[in-house]
Amino acid sequence: MLPFVAMLLVIAICPLCAPHWWEPNRHKVIASAVLGLPVVGFYALRRPAALVHAAEDYVSFIVLLAGLFVISGGILLRGDLVATPATNTAFLALGGVLASFVGTTGASMLLVRALLQTNSERIRVKHTVVFFIFIVSNVGGMLTPLGDPPLFLGYLAGVPFVWTFRLLPHWGLMLAVLLGTFFAYDSVMFAREPLAAILRDRARREPLRVHGGLNGAWLAGVVLAVAFLRAPWRELAIAALAAVSLRLTPSRIRRDNGFSAGPMVEVAVLFAGIFLTMIPALELLRARGSELGVREAWQFFWGSGLLSSFLDNAPTYLTFLALAQGLRLAGDVVGVPAAILTALSVGSVAMGANTYIGNAPNFMVKAIAEQAGVKMPGFFGYMVYTGAVLLPLFVVVTLVFFR
Repeated sequence: MLPFVAMLLVIAICPLCAPHWWEPNRHKVIASAVLGLPVVGFYALRRPAALVHAAEDYVSFIVLLAGLFVISGGILLRGDLVATPATNTAFLALGGVLASFVGTTGASMLLVRALLQTNSERIRVKHTVVFFIFIVSNVGGMLTPLGDPPLFLGYLAGVPFVWTFRLLPHWGLMLAVLLGTFFAYDSVMFAREPLAAILRDRARREPLRVHGGLNGAWLAGVVLAVAFLRAPWRELAIAALAAVSLRLTPSRIRRDNGFSAGPMVEVAVLFAGIFLTMIPALELLRARGSELGVREAWQFFWGSGLLSSFLDNAPTYLTFLALAQGLRLAGDVVGVPAAILTALSVGSVAMGANTYIGNAPNFMVKAIAEQAGVKMPGFFGYMVYTGAVLLPLFVVVTLVFFR
């Protein structure tokens, strides 16, 4: 278990305590290798089939993320609308829907620059970016396995593709509350904007235009591949669609999008270490999970959610899925009661929004906003927003669905 615990702690602590050392991907390679190789050696001698299975899941996981990353990076949304509360709310609502079909990372990268451009004349913008992280980078990706990495890992573990549509009531409630809260808050902030800022905003209007729209067809192809194909044809189809996107999309679109391979390489390296080190942790939980006393749906919701707030939500999801399988309860889906699988799915996805490190797009959106001149709250300042907005919402979700 120690390499897995150490891997999660490194991912959580290094970006905060040693950001400059952690920034180069070669240091992430070192961390993944140092912690992953002992597990490789142990299982190569004792049970090599477990390594093969982990490798297959890892390849499927990375191919999907890379495919969505490449194809969505070929779509450029440009324009400068009047930054009213209604306009901003519409941006967030659109992202909350798109996230389930192009991934939270894809939807975030597609919309965040256009949202920032629309709000560039306003003085008070940081709350808009915070709610963007809540909705587009996290809660929105709840309806399909394409939406967020935890759900795709569940799909690889045997959860049917359409099963996540059962999360529609949870998604709808959270999205409605967050959009309503944002509209009310942004209306107050808009009323406090200087008159000069509002006049500038109205004078600098530019209609929204989509460049690279053909990539929408390739994204639809990825959805169909995940829904109807199995490995290795699924991965081959996704890779082919990504290659076509790279070949046919004009390079200026990716350049204007700030597209680079760096973020995807970072994810691939870190998850190599995670997939290796979590093999013994998952086996232990499946064998002895019943001894931990976690049995109720609300416990899985808060347990998976709180850990997803500070650790990556993908391995957290698998950890709690293994724990649920170890309970030996009625196996509605992959050996787990449907109520418990629902709770840990919603918790892992939604509570990734609680901190900047809960889900990969969170930090990416923060960095892009700061490059655009938005003074974002720090780590604990951001948690003030989550404490005021998200935690009461999660209490409501618990009372409505999990008690």
